[in-house]
Amino acid sequence: QVQLVESGGGLVQAGGSLRLSCAASGRKFSNLPTGWIRQAPGKEREFVAGITWNGESAYYQYYADSVKGRFTISRDNAKNSVYLQMNSLKPEDTAVYYCAAPWRGGVDADYWGQGTQVTVSS
Repeated sequence: QVQLVESGGGLVQAGGSLRLSCAASGRKFSNLPTGWIRQAPGKEREFVAGITWNGESAYYQYYADSVKGRFTISRDNAKNSVYLQMNSLKPEDTAVYYCAAPWRGGVDADYWGQGTQVTVSS
């Protein structure tokens, strides 16, 4: 089992930036496929970004088309953490953002954090 705790959400104006953090504990988290998923009020959960490890020397990052070029997912295994750097934020990015692992693509994952609210004002 893995426990996930998100932080870094908040209120920001359109065009601004936020950096979300996901801190893990429990099961070995290093290089565990991890995803960021968001859910806006009244909408279904939506995949945002994911990061996987090829077992050798490379990470692969995956992004939803709606955030490509604006968001960056990364990880620091020494800190058991995964991050989501969000730039050029838009009002439509407003949602609760969840960290989830092990991530199997889309919104499919075993363990989820409690979520952190991101609100982008116009």
